[in-house]
Amino acid sequence: MVRVFLVDDHSVFRAGVRAELAEAGAGIEVVGEAGAVCQAIAGINTTRPDVVLLDVHMPDGGGLAVIRGAEPGPRYLALSVSDAAEDVIALIRAGARGYVTKNIAGDELAEAIGRVHGGDAYFSARLAGFVLDAFVAGGVVDDPEGEPVKVEDPAVDALTRRELEVLRLLARGYTYKEIGKQLFISVKTVETHASNILRKTQTSNRHQLTRWAADRDLD
Repeated sequence: MVRVFLVDDHSVFRAGVRAELAEAGAGIEVVGEAGAVCQAIAGINTTRPDVVLLDVHMPDGGGLAVIRGAEPGPRYLALSVSDAAEDVIALIRAGARGYVTKNIAGDELAEAIGRVHGGDAYFSARLAGFVLDAFVAGGVVDDPEGEPVKVEDPAVDALTRRELEVLRLLARGYTYKEIGKQLFISVKTVETHASNILRKTQTSNRHQLTRWAADRDLD
C-alpha cells in the first residue's frame, strides 16, 4: 500500500483526486490532505506519507515552500495546472521526483505515484523532453510553447513563479478577469501580482511592461 498525502488549495480538486485514485484501485491510500502550506507541512510531518502529491502554486507559498519546510522522507510528485518550464525545473531542483499536469487520467496518476514511490522519475509526456534539455544545457531552456526562459537575468529572477505567469499573460493582452480564470485565482489576487510586477520591473503601465517582457523574451 502506497501512502499518499494530497496538497492542493482547491478542495473540490482534492476530492476529485481521491475519487480517481480510489477508482484506479492500485493499492493507494490517501492518508491526509491540506490546502495551505503550513497545514501541508504539519500534515506531512505527522502522517509520514510515502508520496506527496503537490500543487505548485498556492496563495501562501506553493510547492517549493512545502518541500523546503517538511521533514525529509516522502517523495514528491508535482500535480499542477502549470506546464511552464520554470515551474517544472524549480520543483525538480528542489527535490521532486516527477511532475504531471492536472489533465492526467486517474490510472496514469496512479502509475505515476507508483513509479515515484519506487524511486523512478515520472513526467507527463510533453514535459520530459525539456526537463532533460534544461539539465543538459543549463541556463536557458525552451518551455512547451517554445519560449526561451532565461534564468540568469537578475530582473527576471526577482519575480516569483506566479508573477512570471501573470506577467506573460499581461504582456499578451489578457484582462485581469481572464488571467484569474486561466490561473484559477481571484481578480484581486491578479491585481496584487500586477502591482508587485510593476514595482519589481520599475515600469508604470502595461505598455511599458509589455516592452520590458518582450526585451527578455517573456511575452
